[in-house]
Amino acid sequence: MKTIFEHVEHIKGKPHHIRKRVAFGAAAFGSVFIGLVWLTTSIGTGAFAIRDSSFADSVGQSGAVTAGSDTSGSQLAGAGAAAIFSNDASAPAHIEIVDATSSAPKKQAEQTTIPF
Repeated sequence: MKTIFEHVEHIKGKPHHIRKRVAFGAAAFGSVFIGLVWLTTSIGTGAFAIRDSSFADSVGQSGAVTAGSDTSGSQLAGAGAAAIFSNDASAPAHIEIVDATSSAPKKQAEQTTIPF
């Protein structure tokens, strides 16, 4: 049986299109493996369980607070701010364009070289 280093040396001797296929295959396999571990862990711990459902009961989380459930309502800050700052709550949503150009002549932008 080959060690991982012997296998890598063997792959290095292959043409570029073969090495590229092996690299993408290994990356895809690693991504699928990580995704399956995450999904299995999430399902096993009941992270996707809807409260007061039969699945929540089966994993022992009946009545438990799920992740991300905030009772203070701070998750609705954007909607609340939109309602507060609008003049008329029943008015339809609109976009206001403000012309911010100045009468001063525009200065030519300097070119910047970023060394690597």
